[in-house]
Amino acid sequence: MPDNAAEVTAAGIARLAGVGRAAVSNWRRRHDDFPKPVGGTETSPTFALSSIERWLRDQGKVGEIPLGERVWQQIAGHPAGAVTALRHAGCVLVLVRERPADWAELAELADPDLAEALPPALGAALTARLGNRHPVTLPSPVEVAASALLLRGSAELATGLGARSAYEFLLGRHLDANPRQYTLTPSAPAELMAALAESGLDRDGVRTVFDPASGTGSLLRAADTSGPLHTRAIFAQEADPDLAALSALRLALHSTAQVRVRAGDSLRADAFPELEADSVLCHPPFNERNWGHDELAYDSRWEYGYPARTESELAWVQHALARLSTRGTAVLLMPPAAASRRSGRRIRADLLRHGALRAVIALPAGAAPPYGIPLHLWVLRRPTAQPLPAPHLLLIDTADLAATNRDQLPWQAVRTAVLDAWQEFDRNGSTEEKPGVCRSLPVIDVLDDDVDLAPARHLPPPTAGGGAAELADVHARLTTALRRTSGLTPDPARPLASTSAETAVPGRRSTTVGELARAGALVLRAGGSGASPDPTGAPPVLTEHDVIVGSEPSGTLSEGAAEEPLRVEEGDVVVPVLGDVTVARVIDEASAGAALGRGLHLLRPDPATLDPWFLAGFLRGTANQRQASSYASTPTRLDVRRLQLPRISLTDQRRYGRRFRALASFEESLRLAGRLGEQLVQGLYDGLTDGTARPE
Repeated sequence: MPDNAAEVTAAGIARLAGVGRAAVSNWRRRHDDFPKPVGGTETSPTFALSSIERWLRDQGKVGEIPLGERVWQQIAGHPAGAVTALRHAGCVLVLVRERPADWAELAELADPDLAEALPPALGAALTARLGNRHPVTLPSPVEVAASALLLRGSAELATGLGARSAYEFLLGRHLDANPRQYTLTPSAPAELMAALAESGLDRDGVRTVFDPASGTGSLLRAADTSGPLHTRAIFAQEADPDLAALSALRLALHSTAQVRVRAGDSLRADAFPELEADSVLCHPPFNERNWGHDELAYDSRWEYGYPARTESELAWVQHALARLSTRGTAVLLMPPAAASRRSGRRIRADLLRHGALRAVIALPAGAAPPYGIPLHLWVLRRPTAQPLPAPHLLLIDTADLAATNRDQLPWQAVRTAVLDAWQEFDRNGSTEEKPGVCRSLPVIDVLDDDVDLAPARHLPPPTAGGGAAELADVHARLTTALRRTSGLTPDPARPLASTSAETAVPGRRSTTVGELARAGALVLRAGGSGASPDPTGAPPVLTEHDVIVGSEPSGTLSEGAAEEPLRVEEGDVVVPVLGDVTVARVIDEASAGAALGRGLHLLRPDPATLDPWFLAGFLRGTANQRQASSYASTPTRLDVRRLQLPRISLTDQRRYGRRFRALASFEESLRLAGRLGEQLVQGLYDGLTDGTARPE
């Protein structure tokens, strides 16, 4: 095997073949011709990707492997690492997009000739797109030769998807595979930040956008597509050289604007000291003590005070203001502690006195990492020579708009509430007060000893439970739900009628989901991200959380995926494969057509052979789930193919199915009653404690 051949792990083989890792282990034991490991360790071996693909095709384990999956496996198993492979692929995709005729000529060359001719062509394309000082290291002829198959595959992928979507797919897979390695800004808060930063700019004009801690470029991508403004130039700086290179390639492929990205620490080595940007967006590193406190003591950027060693976020705030034009807006994603720590109160006070800090917006918990805390958005303007006559601060709290799980955050409601309040405040200097949601407050009212800017501390509480009328409505709905639940309560003492020994003792003769799939009695598919051919009509995504709590599909499709989403149909059975939750959901008419999300497996039974409610009911058995689960790692993983079902007639299946369906209706009614009960109890507590309700 050549030294430069891509390698793949057992998990990668399982993904290529659409099976579980247990199946790969079985193949290795049972087939003498299974390719031998070429690297890795004894417990986690790696295999030559080309040999694995050939073996899978020869054995009939898989048909034509999707191009996107093949290219991704080449990146994941690249000898120089996935980041280097992504850099090489991104360089070629820039060439394909910017100079397609040049690539068409180069693609005709044999690999040795391509290795010599490609680097100069890449250098010319990247310089034209990113300028002379871009952070992308070009692949050498030796590296091109080692990555020739990957480079050609990436260009071929761009033929079907487009260069931008091809890179989004590959980069997205890398980020998903390494969630702890990167701090990402999800698309919804990024788009909200970009929309806030647009306010006040001339609708007919152009703008420059800057992110001093760009990471993977998510904020700048959102800024270039968030509204009607035309972006003239994008500036970015990132301390991690690898991330700077990936961000530069991503932005070059995403935008038509001028892109300038530099590697380096923005606080210690500002690459754009003369920049005056119309919009500054930043998700700075949180709680950094080694941000340059000692060496930057006399820096001219500290107009509002020298930040303490523990106040790195306030250093980023002042850096953003220093790079802002007089008509521009800066929006930073901040930890909530930055609004109240005593060590930062003098700088907060000075920002308020000068009118630089214009709004503090509390996002719901789960909006962005770290997901457990409700992060804040700070909206800032560079003070003009004419200070505001009576400066006000806008405070917004969106916590009450949010659900308890981040998969269900109502981002449209959050976005509408925030932008409506901010735009009114930006026009008029104040906004209509909405209890529990928003309020504009004279700056003098918060300039106390603490200068605590947490919105919840200054907003009047919302009317308890929505008021007496809403509590009465909740009470009526709860009463109805309790009556329905009582009527649906199953009688555990009443045995289910059985017509044979098979139904009386269902475990006597059994089969597995894997055997049923091989026999054609059902289709087994894994969920994942996909791309809709019509982005405006993209289906919602059925997520793990939706299945577990019984809610409607609430997720969204990821951008740039290489494959069509798998859509669920009425009668499908969906089960989560991670965690200790025992649940299986039968898809109804309301959920049909949704895309199947990650962490879920779909079982599509043949109605002439299997009853879906019978299937779902037996999959939920505790003993069944335990024997089919793996406990080798911290999260429990379910091997769906090992789940067992009794071999009984379709008539007897339907007997079980009717009972399982009744249990599901009872469970749904219990959930509704629980939610309404919690809402009524909390509303009464609030009413009694704030005086809007009397104890009689």
